[in-house]
Formats: sequence, C-alpha cells, structure tokens
Amino acid sequence: MLRLDAMRAENGGFDLAADLAVEPGRRVAVIGPSGAGKSTLLGAIAGFFPVTAGRITWDGRDITGAAPGARPVAMLFQDGNLFPHLTVAQNVGLGLRPDLRLSAQQHQAVEQALHRVGLNGMAGRKPGALSGGQQSRAALARVLVQARPLLLLDEPFAALGPALKRDMLDLVQALAAETGATLLMVSHDPDDARYIAEQVILVAEGRAEPPVTTATLFADPPEALRRYLGAPGGLPDA
Repeated sequence: MLRLDAMRAENGGFDLAADLAVEPGRRVAVIGPSGAGKSTLLGAIAGFFPVTAGRITWDGRDITGAAPGARPVAMLFQDGNLFPHLTVAQNVGLGLRPDLRLSAQQHQAVEQALHRVGLNGMAGRKPGALSGGQQSRAALARVLVQARPLLLLDEPFAALGPALKRDMLDLVQALAAETGATLLMVSHDPDDARYIAEQVILVAEGRAEPPVTTATLFADPPEALRRYLGAPGGLPDA
C-alpha cells in the first residue's frame, strides 16, 4: 500500500499537502486544475521533489528519503523522454541499465517488452522514424521492463488524438492488470478517469484529497471539481 502521511512537498516555492492511502493494484486518476499540484504529487512520490513534512511509505517501508532509483516506482512523463540519437531498443534498455551494458537476459526482456506494446520489428529504429503513438508505446515499454510495482503516468498521452489515446489507455489498463501494478495517472480529461480509473484523487488549492470511487466523485462532485470542469450544477453523464 502507498501511504502519504501528513506529507508536504515543495516544488519551486509551491507547497502541496497530502494525507492519503492507495491500495495495492488500484488504478487511480489524478485530476484537478492546471497548477494545482498534480505533477508535484507524482514527483514527490517518485523522489524528484523534496518532502518537507510527513512521510511516504510503500508496504510499510519508509521511502521518504530514498533516491528515485531506489524507490518501487516507474514514471512515464508527458514527453516520453526518448533520446533521439538512440534506437528504440536502446531507449527501452535505459530502463534496465543507464550504461546500456545489458546481459542476454536483459536484451530478451527488452524484446519481450517491445512485443507486448506492439513494436515488433522496430527495435532498430530511431524515435524520429516513429509515429506519435509508436513513440508513446516505446516509452511505455521502457516503463514495463523496470517491473516496478508502482506506475506513475504524468499525462503521457495528452498530445495524442482521441482514438490513439484510447488505444494507449487500453494498453496501460491491460499491462497494469497483468503485472498487478498500482497505477496513478494524471489527466485533465474526466473521460480518461471514467474509462480507466477505479478511483480518483482530486488535487486542488494545494492539497491532494484521499482517493474516491470514480462514479461516486462524478455523481456528487465537490465545488473545486465543478469549478474546474465548468459544470456548476454537476457533471454530465459519460
């Protein structure tokens, strides 16, 4: 279980508070206004932003001061962070070893990950030779080979069209189910939350609220969510 116990995290002068828990294997959407602290929440969990109060624990182990690489976390950013001078296979291999000195077993893991995300035959291509959807799949493969139990997605599919984004959400949902990973996914689109998430964490006014069942939250949205979505009387049905 992921716990944020009276946590406060700082990002360039911005302060975010959170006191919540996420059960293992849950798929959780993180939504809220721009600048409210959604990326700060994920960055703090991943170890990229300092925690100034409270603590973060995973399965009872305090990871508040752990280096990012020592945490049970794999994170996928909005731009995918693919290196243009490396092949697809090398970009994925970075998830295993930054120096790319992979063992035969690790090379096999890269091939298996590329197969799982539908990039067979593309291992030797550079990212510039891929479509936007294929680049997203390559970035997801790098996360997959890390085999971490906590998967953080910071709007990695925001630049994709509706059909491609839905395909990627289907793939993420399938991978999370296969691996049993706990998923936290930042999104500005409430339809994404309805589609993939069992629960939603609302981030607003410098605070991340405890997760609420998706259907419950949208059936009776708090005022901050109504203002964000421009639906003062409530939210339309999906």
